[in-house]
Amino acid sequence: MDYICLQHYWWFIISLLAGLLVFLLFVQGGQSMLFSLGRTALEQKMLTNSTGRKWEFTFTTLVTFGGAFFASFPLFYSTSFGGAYWLWMMILFSFVIQAVSYEFQSHMGNVLGKKTYQVFLIINGIAAPILLGVAVATFFTGSEFIVNKDQITNITMPVISSWTNPLHGLEALGNGWNLCLGIAVFFLSRLLALLYFINNIDDYILQKRFHKALYNNTALFLLFFLTFIVHLFWMDGFAVEPQTQVVFMQPNKYLINLFEMPAVAASFVIGVLLVLGGILTSMIKHPFKHGIWFTGIGTVVTVLSLLLLAGYNNTAYYPSTSDLQSSLTLTNSSSSLFTLETMGYVSLFIPFVLGYIFYAWRAIDLRSISAEEMEDKNGHNY
Repeated sequence: MDYICLQHYWWFIISLLAGLLVFLLFVQGGQSMLFSLGRTALEQKMLTNSTGRKWEFTFTTLVTFGGAFFASFPLFYSTSFGGAYWLWMMILFSFVIQAVSYEFQSHMGNVLGKKTYQVFLIINGIAAPILLGVAVATFFTGSEFIVNKDQITNITMPVISSWTNPLHGLEALGNGWNLCLGIAVFFLSRLLALLYFINNIDDYILQKRFHKALYNNTALFLLFFLTFIVHLFWMDGFAVEPQTQVVFMQPNKYLINLFEMPAVAASFVIGVLLVLGGILTSMIKHPFKHGIWFTGIGTVVTVLSLLLLAGYNNTAYYPSTSDLQSSLTLTNSSSSLFTLETMGYVSLFIPFVLGYIFYAWRAIDLRSISAEEMEDKNGHNY
């Protein structure tokens, strides 16, 4: 592949990782409902163990997502992670307290008490999806930074990117459209968690609560998601003139991208239908326990499609609202041809990694979680 193809290839890989990450946020969604769904200590233990056996998949995918961005588009990494660091620090801190909570909540001599660590899990369950959704929304709404590549020759301060406000990422939380997507991701994570619990936990009373909770969470997810999507296709987008690489505002840019890339449009529609199909089938057919796979695959495909709309078809995937020409594109922010080629060979191992994840997932879920298993003192339980 030539340089341009490799840039598009790696944006596809990053978009796919983002889709997998959003799907795996069902762990956070489940944590956010720990007390509302679990009314007794035993029920809470079943919920904690259901999500606890998968939290490492989410954390690993987040790290892989960041690593892939660093290797393939280092200017984004230095600009966003180095400039909007308060937003990213909040995200990372929420994941740190999650890891600590799972490992220490049931340890002997726990001076903070199990309830404290359960509250930490709820904080991660609420904060992580919202903050990640806000961070992704900035791919469409933009951030306040300036890029000056000539600054690399400045011996005293060789910093290419600089943030133009003292909030360093926290200003993204003040944008209503960013929050709209963040809240949509939050309710999506809860939906995915409920579908996963339906598939994973064998308890009649909890199953009734899972199905009942689907209705409110579905309504709220659709409200915020559709609001954001309508705004996205209506708003002016950050377009790039292919010959000069000049960035300019184009009316309905993301809607135009949808029409000009039929394959992406088809995948977006298919993804949304899979998400809705898994939810509605689970609502209508109570014995149906495989909604998580339809909705999960649909989530991956939908997020993948949205990020392709943000980066493909001469679009600035990380726009600057302070200086349009500082906006990051696939062309001006990628690694060298040699680096992308080398990483291209490494990416051939991705199917084997996914195969291992499938094998490990299946081995963990060979039997559903039950009250009897939680009362077995010989097993490994959180």
